[in-house]
Amino acid sequence: MSRELSPREIAERSLIKTYRKSLWNPFIAAVKRYELVEPEDRIAVCISGGKDSMVLAKLMQELQRHTDHPFSLTFLVMDPGYRPENRALIEANAALLGIPVTIFESDIFEVTTQVEKNPCYLCARMRRGFLYAKAQELGCNKIALGHHFSDVVETTLLGLFYGAQLQAMPPKLRSKNFPGMELIRPLYCVHEDAIIAWKNYNHLQFLQCACRFTEARDAAGDGIGESKRQEMKLLLRELKKTNPNIEKSIFRAIHGVQLDTFPGFKYHGRAYSFLERYRDGAAQEDLED
Repeated sequence: MSRELSPREIAERSLIKTYRKSLWNPFIAAVKRYELVEPEDRIAVCISGGKDSMVLAKLMQELQRHTDHPFSLTFLVMDPGYRPENRALIEANAALLGIPVTIFESDIFEVTTQVEKNPCYLCARMRRGFLYAKAQELGCNKIALGHHFSDVVETTLLGLFYGAQLQAMPPKLRSKNFPGMELIRPLYCVHEDAIIAWKNYNHLQFLQCACRFTEARDAAGDGIGESKRQEMKLLLRELKKTNPNIEKSIFRAIHGVQLDTFPGFKYHGRAYSFLERYRDGAAQEDLED
């Protein structure tokens, strides 16, 4: 007679079986394509309590189990001022899924709620700084965040529509303020829909968002509210009705930028103009021919 599997075992098995094609395979593809994990890495997986960071933690555990190149994992939870019930939910989910979290506290919510202009931007910057500092203190050389394929596409559109720039979200980057530290995004090729499907399959309830600035969105019947990112989600949802591959096209576009066709671009903070090459007599193709 076979033993009944625990919720943790069912969740872990579903990652590499039921959702192998939509979760495990694209996760591994990103790790390999962008060289995100190297032997002897000491990676701090940053957990906010939401679905994305939780599935990232489980995928990283599975990778650690199956890899031929050992690396270590620390699961960091920063409490920026959660209500007791929200912190309790994070702790309960971590225990249910077998994620040994290290929790530390900060006063980010207290600080950002007193700021009128761009509180979400300030919150994100402060969160990252605290996570880098704690990870470095614990001897880690990388932090892993739960940004996924859909975040990458939406961020690209946000930059274009509201930031007047063609700017993407890189799969990894080196920290300027914490020497020797890197940020990696192992869910870079994983679609949000796959994460939601895995969550629902396992009957899991994760933290939505504990920030008061998102209350309007959470109260909205359409799940959109006033968030610009949610606006991008709605736009993409509509565009996919006539072009199911619209997100893939945007994702591929940021991997194949044709700088020769741009009148200007920035690299390492310096602005360049096409006129620099044009005046040097560099040959150009007329794309209209």
